[in-house]
Amino acid sequence: MVFDIRSWKRVTALCTAALAGAPIAAEACSRFVYLGDEDHVVTARSMDWKYDIGTNLYILPRGIARSGEAGPNSFKWTAKYGSVVATGYDVSTTDGANEAGLVANVLWLAEAEYPKFEKGSKPGLTIAAWAQYVLDSFPTVDAAVAALRKEPFTIVTDNVPGQNRLTTLHLSLSDATGDSAIIEYIDGKQVIHHGRQYQVMTNSPTYDQQLALNAYWQSIGGTTVLPGTNRAADRFARASFYVNAIPKTGEPNRMLASVFGVIRNVSVPLGISSPDQPEISSTRWRTVFDHKRKLYFFESATTPNTFWVDLGKIDFTKGTSKVRKLDLGVDQANVFSGDVSGKFVEAPAFRFQGI
Repeated sequence: MVFDIRSWKRVTALCTAALAGAPIAAEACSRFVYLGDEDHVVTARSMDWKYDIGTNLYILPRGIARSGEAGPNSFKWTAKYGSVVATGYDVSTTDGANEAGLVANVLWLAEAEYPKFEKGSKPGLTIAAWAQYVLDSFPTVDAAVAALRKEPFTIVTDNVPGQNRLTTLHLSLSDATGDSAIIEYIDGKQVIHHGRQYQVMTNSPTYDQQLALNAYWQSIGGTTVLPGTNRAADRFARASFYVNAIPKTGEPNRMLASVFGVIRNVSVPLGISSPDQPEISSTRWRTVFDHKRKLYFFESATTPNTFWVDLGKIDFTKGTSKVRKLDLGVDQANVFSGDVSGKFVEAPAFRFQGI
């Protein structure tokens, strides 16, 4: 195949500009939504981080009263839906699914810049609870986007635990219909990309630039050549091609196996270190959610097993159900396998990091 050198120069210039403008300490993650036949929708994500992120799984029932943890002017709400979530440092919700089948994932975005939280402004919501607010409050992407467009709160960020840098994230949503949304804050303004076509999200650059970069690779065709590095733009291109190349029909577990193959393809091997590219981090764990069967799969990079939570087996009832925890251990190395829905134990609710 003959490459279009003008297109190549444009995409190279865009990559160079994006990388030059991004802080070198950025972390990496990938997320995509598989759209199969007969309403089979699956969301997968990887968590890439330099250090153990202290992740555990929690079952959170309906009826929990929440605070935005932003001081006196905190946004407040009560959970309408129960959820299963994966935490970061047990001070934030990084990933999860609610009983209605809505999934929320937060991924690093170095370019994110949030509105100033000042006296007299809208109520504040800690970025640590951004994903949890959506899981608590909405059954679908459409309902969540309608509420978020009104901007009822100001996102308030703080340093990453144990590090001297602000947490900068963007949020992805998906549901059982295959609908998706990507929510970013760029130059202090909320930007929402909403629709089934927004299947893939990684990290830098901003989402509009990721789409432009991916358009180049789509014009070449994934069976000809795909970018193979661990950089966010390359992972975006590979995920976009493979999620639409794998079979759309078949036995559900076979389709899940294909989805796992894609998320592993865009993962970064444990222990990878690139002195000249410190923005690249090893994959710590992966999650896959089967929206139709409401199965939440978890796979640690440090153990050989994949296990899952069946949301259909969980009692999320307000008052009768308690917060429960599955302790995954240091580096998520505690070994579980199969259905772990009954292995959670009652525990105090984790508190979201705020100000």
